[in-house]
Amino acid sequence: MNKRQILVIDDETQIRKLLEITLSTNDFEVKLAENGLEGIRFAATFQPDLIMLDLGLPDVDGQKVLQQLREWYLNPIMILSVKSEESEIVKALDNGANDYLIKPFRTQELLARVRSHMRNHIKEASEPVISSTNFSIDLIARIVKVNDEEVKLTQTEFNLLAILAKNEGKVLTHQYLLKEIWGKSYSDQTQYLRVFVAQLRKKIEKDANHPEMILTESGIGYRFILT
Repeated sequence: MNKRQILVIDDETQIRKLLEITLSTNDFEVKLAENGLEGIRFAATFQPDLIMLDLGLPDVDGQKVLQQLREWYLNPIMILSVKSEESEIVKALDNGANDYLIKPFRTQELLARVRSHMRNHIKEASEPVISSTNFSIDLIARIVKVNDEEVKLTQTEFNLLAILAKNEGKVLTHQYLLKEIWGKSYSDQTQYLRVFVAQLRKKIEKDANHPEMILTESGIGYRFILT
């Protein structure tokens, strides 16, 4: 079986070496690029299964590299950056990043997120049923079950859950969810979104106060995880 290939675009030698060792010892093939232009060229040449991108590159701003990649590259892109400002994180996610990890990061968390994105990308985007041991959502029949029992959702609740589930593992910003579900005029109504997320959690989570599926990314948005 061919190894899944990951491209690391980062100008820090120590970070590149750390990622190369960490990923290769976990059965990934690793390609390394030390600047933005080299990264774009390698992405086109090798067509990796996932890209890890630093934002603070010496030649091209990482956000610009991300935008250029998203013109044609469809696989997951994870941002690894020292930039922790909420505005920078939201900008990267809106530019097409699937995830954002702040340096210094924990290697086990990094690997868990990589595996999640790999699993999610393998699935067909049009897969009609998304399920785990205790949860399923049928996107065509519009049926949600928890522990094999059907859960009654409103149309809006179902639409919100569906978009979260179809993007499992990916951080979706408040603005993105509000625009997708309610339209552009609601893009700043984050409290409106929180109300519907709270309702969903009460219906599908074991404990709505300690959610395991609909996770909050503080100040940014939400991430859906199949448990």
